[in-house]
Formats: sequence, structure tokens, C-alpha cells
Amino acid sequence: MVVVNPAARPPERDALSAIRDRAIQATDVSLVITEARPGAPIVWVNDAFTRTTGYTLEEVVGRGPNLLHGPQTDRAAAARIGDAVRAGRSTTETVLNYRRDGTAFWNQVSVSPVRDATGTVTHWVGIQVDVTQQIRHADAQERSIEAERRARIGLALVSQVSDLLSDLEDPYVLREIAGLLADEVVSWAGFFLDDGGLRVADGVDEAGHAARPRRPHQAAAPGAARPLDPVRDLLDGVVEGPIELALEAEHAGPTTGDLVHRLRGMVPPCPEGRPVTVVVHAIEGRRRVLGVLAVVPRHGEGLAGLDDNDRTVLYLVVRRVGMAVENVRLYAREHRLAETLQRAMLPQQAEVRDLDVWTYYAPSSGHAQVGGDWYDVLEVTPGVVAVVVGDVVGHDVEAAAAMGQLRSVVRSYVYESADPAAVLERVDQLVAGMRVPRSASLVLATLTREGEGWTVRYSRAGHLPPLVLRSGAAVRLDGAGGGLIGFATGRRQSAGARLEPGDALVLYTDGLIERRDRTLRDGLRTLEEVGAEVGSADAAGIGEELLSRLADAPEDDVAVVVVRVPDPTAEPTGSGAPRRRRWSLPSEPASIGRARHAVARTCVAWGIEGVASAELVVSELVANAVMHGWGHVVLRLFDTGDGLRIEVEDANPAPPVTTDGHPGRIGGFGMRIVERLGDWGWRPSGEGKLVWARVRPRDFGPPADAPAGTAEERG
Repeated sequence: MVVVNPAARPPERDALSAIRDRAIQATDVSLVITEARPGAPIVWVNDAFTRTTGYTLEEVVGRGPNLLHGPQTDRAAAARIGDAVRAGRSTTETVLNYRRDGTAFWNQVSVSPVRDATGTVTHWVGIQVDVTQQIRHADAQERSIEAERRARIGLALVSQVSDLLSDLEDPYVLREIAGLLADEVVSWAGFFLDDGGLRVADGVDEAGHAARPRRPHQAAAPGAARPLDPVRDLLDGVVEGPIELALEAEHAGPTTGDLVHRLRGMVPPCPEGRPVTVVVHAIEGRRRVLGVLAVVPRHGEGLAGLDDNDRTVLYLVVRRVGMAVENVRLYAREHRLAETLQRAMLPQQAEVRDLDVWTYYAPSSGHAQVGGDWYDVLEVTPGVVAVVVGDVVGHDVEAAAAMGQLRSVVRSYVYESADPAAVLERVDQLVAGMRVPRSASLVLATLTREGEGWTVRYSRAGHLPPLVLRSGAAVRLDGAGGGLIGFATGRRQSAGARLEPGDALVLYTDGLIERRDRTLRDGLRTLEEVGAEVGSADAAGIGEELLSRLADAPEDDVAVVVVRVPDPTAEPTGSGAPRRRRWSLPSEPASIGRARHAVARTCVAWGIEGVASAELVVSELVANAVMHGWGHVVLRLFDTGDGLRIEVEDANPAPPVTTDGHPGRIGGFGMRIVERLGDWGWRPSGEGKLVWARVRPRDFGPPADAPAGTAEERG
């Protein structure tokens, strides 16, 4: 028998195996060996696995690697590892695992198959690396990048909001801002302004309402609890906010209940079906809360769904909106006050015996309805008329106040002297003593009746020269010039001219001819050319034609006075006159007669016969405005080609009502009369209304039993 001894392994291989075993145990990388059978039972782990997971070799042998899974483990990642094992291929995944004590750690797992000599997978080896610190660092870095990105978006959004608020005339500016917020910060946003009650606000209403006083806090009756009204408390400044409102809850407070009711119809339901909680921010002005911004957070419910960046952006937006809303309303109120002051000091449409007078004033729209231009027409004595036009530098309350002072001074001195130069010298002296803060120019003319015509004496204080229009020519009255009021260097001079029947005297301010693209000298030449072509036979027509051709887009305030000497024999010449007229009348009974005279003169100028019906209609409309309206009454006439359109505007927004008379007293048939003579209607205009009637003028005799009355009942 022969015995063959197996070959002995070289000693260096045994030494290398020992080194390998010690190295595997010494490494900080966890190693796991499992069997390649269902459940993948663990057969061996190194010491690093125990240090990382807390599980010893004895505790894990025979158990599957899923013993490290927990509630936050990504099941999809675990499934991908399982798919790779079943396919017999290597894979690497990073999953959230749990140690023996329940603490979580991020584990980068790499599994590879171990094959025998035949290529069959007999075991799997897993290499596990604790990458918790790397993941946390990456998450922190990602959060920092995201926070920086959102901060940049927030700053860009606030910048966009500022740009949008620069155009508060846009009727949808607040809706656009809410859309920006919904795109970048929250899932829904809406603005509500408190104008005597919360209302949905798409834009900023310049008018607004008077400041609402804060609600006094009253103690509840004994035994009765004060109803909670958190939105009212926010509007009254009792709480600073923001506050939360659950839309599914019932709210006892009237203001809160009304807002929640509105929001239920505006806020889309939550896709997950959970209740919607709205966060309400106060829109603060300088002295009171102007409204609220309601938002639905994008991440989570209520205030918890807004992070610091969201809150910062929303705070900046409501602050900018609040300041913009208050600024535009304060600006509008100031300039309405200035315009009211200015118009109160300007005379209304003058009615001068033996002269046809038309006046016009319009502030530049670019200066918020306030200016320093002014005029005055005075019948000093029978046969002596004074006309003045002036311009005070500026477009604010101070300019309007200076204008009022000058007008009062000139008016007082004109009654003492008919010499324009003497009047201006006295005005110079008084203005220097009064220290009027604004410089001003003016031209004063006095007209004295002499025979069939009038003699004009005038003096200019730094003002543009008047024009005399006659027989297709325009004559510039450029004599008697001098310095601005209060700055004359010598004695004032007067110059003269003669007005015959059919002649017209035109006084104006620089807004009629001044433009950025031309000099005043060029503007004067243009005015003379246009004036020479005027074909109207009445003062209003002359004024309207000048405005239509020179001041269709004025860049400054415009004041114009046209004084025409009537000429019954004159016929209209040319065809450029616009077929429209306008007058500003005081709210007094005498304006009814003036309106009738205006209609009669206009119909004569336009060649319209049979004006009795038009005079009756304008009497009724103007009487209604005087009796039931307030503020100035504006009368406009238009030639429609087949009749006359009459418009009367006043500051009362209440619509006219057709009635069948007033029981027990005379009147009440006014609108019935208008209805019989033509078509009529009305529409809102500014803060008041405009009533119009379209009449086909015709003459008629007095009816047998006409109902009496001059104005309709307002109800």
C-alpha cells in the first residue's frame, strides 16, 4: 500500500490569511457575510459592524440583514438591493438604518456575490459604511443653498412688488401681487381693504373712505362673554398678527365670519382633503390698519406652514402695500382738497351784459388735479368789465393758496381803479409786504363800453400777450410788458386796443401753447395761426376750437378766457370748429337761466333752429342738479348731426328718478318732461353722476294744461 501525503500549504500563505483576518477585524468598515439562500441569514460580521450597530456576532448570526430596518427606512432602496441579489449582481444603496438602541444612522451598503469554483453564488458579502455625517453635511449644504435660493427669490419678488406698486393706476395691481405670492411663496393669496368693511381688492382705490375710528372696548354684560372677532381685533390694532383662521370652523365675530365666508368661496380645497387654515396679515398704514392679506401656506397648515423666509417676504410685501395704499390716498386727498380750494376761489361761468364770455380751466393730469393757473371776470360797473388771467408757479396746496391771495387782491383793487397799470402797481406793493412764497405772472385787462364796441386797456406782469381775433386775423397785444408780480423794476404801463362787434379777446396761460418740443415763441405763432382760422360765431365755440387744436394733450395747467363782442349779423366762417361746448356753473338758481342762454347762443352759432325744446330740457336738468346735487355744475352740449346732446354733471352720485309729481305740492314732473322731449339716461362720473338727454330741437307753443315742475324727486 502506498500512502500519498497531500502537499502542505506554504507557510507564507497561512501568514497572509492571518493578516487578512486581523485586518478585516481591525477595519472601521463594517463587513457582513450572508448565505445565498432565502432570508439571507448572516453567518459572520466583523467587529466594526458591532461598533456601528451595537449588535454582536452572536446576536445576528442566522438573522437577515433587514434587522437594521426601521420606520423611516426607504423601502424602495431596500427593494432595489433585493432585486440585485436575486439577479446575482453587485449594487450600492444608501439607506436609513437603525442601531440596536433604536437610533438612526445613514448606511451606505454595497453587496457583492461570492461564487464557488463552479461560478455558483454561495454567499454575499456586504460592506457597510456609516455616512451619517456626510449626509447631514450634504443636507445642511442643500438647505443652505435652498435658503439662499429662496432668499434671492424673495428679494426678487419684493423688488417686483415695488415695481408693480409704482403704477397704482393699474386696476389689477393687488391681484398681480397676490399672483406673484401664489407662484413663489404660498399656495394662495388675496388682498382685502377695509373701506367701511372688508372688500376684495384687485387694485387701489384712490378715494377710499375716511379713516375708521378704532372700536372702543366695552366690558361684556354680566354673565355674557364678548364674542371673539380676531379679524376685527387685527383691523383695530388690538392684536399685531398674523392670525390663523380655520375655514371649516364657525366664527361668531361679524367681521371674522364675513371674511371666512368670502374665503370659503375663493380658496381652493386642499388636495389631500385636510382642513384649510388661512393666515391673515394686517396691511398697516401710518396710523391705522388699511386691510388684510390672507394666504394659504404651501407647506403645512397655518403659521407652522410658513418658515422664516416666507414670513419675511410676506411682512415686506404687506408693509410696501400698506405704505403705497396710504400714500396714494393721502396724495389724492391732499390734491382733492387743493383742487376744491382752487375751484372755490375761481369764479364760475360769468354772465356779463352785452358780452359773450366763456371761461375754461383744467389742471394738468400729470400734476394730480392741482395747479396755480387762475382767472377772474368782473362786471365792475355797467359798461366796465375787468378780465384777469394769472399763473402761480407750482402744483400744490401752497400754489392754490397763493393763487387765492392774488385773486382777492386784484379783485379788491380793480373795484377802485379801471387803470390796469395802477392796479398792478398796488398789487406789487401788497405782495411784497405779504411775502407770498410763490412767484406769479398775470395779465389784467379792462373793457369799457364805447358806442357799439369796447375799448380795452391792459397791463402785463411777466405774462403772455392776449390776442384779438377779428375777420380772419389774430392780433397780438404785446405792449405794456413788465416783470413778475412783486418784481417790477419801474412803473407799470398800460396799452390799449379796440373791440368791434364780432371781435374776440383771448387771455390764456402758457399751458395752452407750451410743449416740450417747441419754444413759447413757436407756440405763440401757432396760436396766432389757429386763432386766425377760427370759424365759430360764439365765445364758447372759439374757446373749444382753440382747445381742440392746441390743448388736446396739455403738459401744464390751462386757463382760457374768451370775451366776444356779439355781432347779430355775423355768419360762421370756416369748418374747423368742433361741435361741442362746455361751461362750469355755480350751484345756484341763476345758473338755470345761464344754461338756457348758453343753449340758445350755441344753437344760433350752429345754425340749429327751433331751440325751445332744448331750452326746456336744459332748464330741467340744471334745475335738478342745483336743487338735488352739490358742488359745481358742468354743462356740455354736442351737435349729434340730427339733434342736440345735453350733458349735466354734478357731485351727487344718486341717480335721477322719474316720478308723477309730488303729492300735496308743486313739481316732480321734471324728468317726465325730459322723457317726452327726447331720450335720456345717466351714468356715474367721478364721485358724482352725469345725466344726458338727446333732443331734436323744435319750437312749440304753450300747451293747454302743462304740468308744473322743474326738478324730479330723488326719493
